[in-house]
Amino acid sequence: CPPIILNMKKDNPLKKPAAGQERRRKSSEAELLLDISKTIAAFETLDEILKSLVEITTRELKADRGTIFLNDSETGELYSRVAQGNFQRDIRILNNTGVAGHVFTSGEGVIVHNAYEDAHFNRSIDEQTGYITKTILCVPIRTIKGEIIGAAQVLNKKKGLFTKADQKLLVAMTTQAAIALQSTQFVERTKQFRRKEMEFFNVVSEVTAEIDLGALLQKVMSEATRMLNAERATLFLNDEKTNELFSKVGLGLAATEIRLPNHLGIAGAVFTSRETINIPYAYADLRFNPAFDKKTGFFTRSILCVPVINKDGKIIGVTQVLNKRSGPFTAEDESRLRAFTAQVSISLENAKLFDDVQNMKNYSESMLESMSNGVITLNEDGKIVTCNAAGLRILQLAPEEILKRKAADFFTGANGWIIEKIRHVEESGKPDVIMDAEAEFAGTRISVNLTLLPLVNTAKKKLGSMIIIDDITSEKRMKSTMSRYMDPGLADQILEGGEEILGGKSTVATVLFSDIRGFTTLTEELGAQGTVSLLNEYFTIMVDCIQKEGGMLDKFIGDAIMAAFGVPIPHEDDEDRAVRAAIGMIRALHVWNRQRSAEGKKPVGMGIGLNTDTIVSGNIGSPKRMDYTLIGDGVNLASRLESLCKQYHASILISENTVRRLKGTYRIREVDRVQVKGKTESVGVCEVLDYHTEESSPNLMEVVTLFRDGLTLYRRREWDRAISRFNEALRLNPDENLCGMYIERCIRFRDEPPGDDWDGGWIMK
Repeated sequence: CPPIILNMKKDNPLKKPAAGQERRRKSSEAELLLDISKTIAAFETLDEILKSLVEITTRELKADRGTIFLNDSETGELYSRVAQGNFQRDIRILNNTGVAGHVFTSGEGVIVHNAYEDAHFNRSIDEQTGYITKTILCVPIRTIKGEIIGAAQVLNKKKGLFTKADQKLLVAMTTQAAIALQSTQFVERTKQFRRKEMEFFNVVSEVTAEIDLGALLQKVMSEATRMLNAERATLFLNDEKTNELFSKVGLGLAATEIRLPNHLGIAGAVFTSRETINIPYAYADLRFNPAFDKKTGFFTRSILCVPVINKDGKIIGVTQVLNKRSGPFTAEDESRLRAFTAQVSISLENAKLFDDVQNMKNYSESMLESMSNGVITLNEDGKIVTCNAAGLRILQLAPEEILKRKAADFFTGANGWIIEKIRHVEESGKPDVIMDAEAEFAGTRISVNLTLLPLVNTAKKKLGSMIIIDDITSEKRMKSTMSRYMDPGLADQILEGGEEILGGKSTVATVLFSDIRGFTTLTEELGAQGTVSLLNEYFTIMVDCIQKEGGMLDKFIGDAIMAAFGVPIPHEDDEDRAVRAAIGMIRALHVWNRQRSAEGKKPVGMGIGLNTDTIVSGNIGSPKRMDYTLIGDGVNLASRLESLCKQYHASILISENTVRRLKGTYRIREVDRVQVKGKTESVGVCEVLDYHTEESSPNLMEVVTLFRDGLTLYRRREWDRAISRFNEALRLNPDENLCGMYIERCIRFRDEPPGDDWDGGWIMK
């Protein structure tokens, strides 16, 4: 036994070399960590530190590749730097995705022996680059205080697998470098902030020096794009006249305007709420409309949109920036963009005011030059300042013969009465109109309508006066007379082409009939004078709506109006013009009724029918009395549809013929298929609903949907289910009388079913 024991004791010294090896390993590790500290301390930039640390960790762990990820707390991303030529590019990933994200969020290092079997590994990177990841070692980067500031990752150990010792060494190396990383990161952010502030002041001073609105918008959008490192930026200003947000793209004559309602889209939401919207992932946000991307081919990733508010706290527009190149927009980006827009808001308002003044000036000059009436302006000293082209033509003068002359020296002799009228207007401060007066210019006597207006500024200070000369000699006098009895467009054609222009012809047109509801009762209450007064006021409003859309007033039939769109001058969108005119007539009627109610008068109701078809237009009558009119089945159907408005409790009914030809989008629903008097085939009848408001027709679109479902069931003879749909619509809008009418039909057909040949239509008796 003793020899054996002695032998065993002799074996104990074998453990000493292992202990010595451990001491040498620790000494080597200490030297490595000290070397890391010295190496990193020699660098001044974060890029140099990251590059050096990646090289050291990759070399010491005998790995193929390595990456150091640092956390960006503002964007919630892990980022690293990659050299590309003379530039550095950020690689960014969400700090909770991938192996690195998992390690950062959990705070626990991982050793992955087979990357493709790990649930956190994102193999798409390998698929894109062609690199094959086999093994991974990833640890969190902690400061001495235990704060996690990033993750260190090495890939594919060259010999064998990563071990716990490798993990421990990587933790030690990254911990040693953490303080330098954190401090250098802070210094880099401080430098970037100072650089951005200096750039900010330079940009603001440069941008605010611009007065041209188009150029200013381009500068603001360009600087916002550069300042936030984004792909695109757009500055929208609010147009208070149209309630639209607009921007200008391009400069000079090539500039085009983009306009959208100031309550729609992301920009509209910011304008109405006055709140900044920052969307890191556009397609994940329900407020984003991808239709613009599909139309333009642009792919929107992130959106930052801030309100532009002036010094008085009034919102004047919004600035929208798209696709930050280095990840989502941050809170700092929001602050910088708000500050930038606040600084340039005064310049924007000044430029917009200058642009408005320029547009007004250009518009006024263009309008004056295009007018057929002569326009002469005098300053406060009575000197002639301007005379437009029509004025020179009427007066038969050259500009130098009238401009800069005293009005008292110019209007003399047979025209002396004009200077007397001018003096009267200047003294009274009120306009004066002289109809069908005689004047003489260049030895020629002409008939004129003369309008004299005082010119004053906003402070009511006199600036001079204006003279408008309307030459009503020969054709003009004839046209003025004829236009009282026929459509002005028709009068123009007669004057230009003579009677032959009115020969009969067959053409496609849209015919409009309108009629006052309960007119007989109104006439009994108003009497003769009151009835004529009401009709004159009513016809004035309605004819304006028709002529505004280029329609031809054919005739008045008692209280009814007959008009047409497409004759004698056709347009590509006559059907749309007719529908817009009908909608405008109903809206104008509502405004007029509010005025009547305020005056204690009864409101007036109206029905409108529209039909598009082939009609015959031309002169009809005798050699002594002729009338330009329209005839044909298409005209009769329009009249029948107007009558059906009572039956279907509608204001505007149009035929399926018109609906098929419409180019615009309107709120239209089919109400029935009807066989009207004088026709053997049924025609689809639709109702236009665009004039309705939420007040006049609550829950409109829901009601329309329920009615459509009910109509489908009605045509399938499913009477009870159809009644249920109509009742549901009535619950949403108790005034939906059309649904009540169909309920009565369903009950009738349920008790007395229609024949087998019933096609779902209705025969009007």
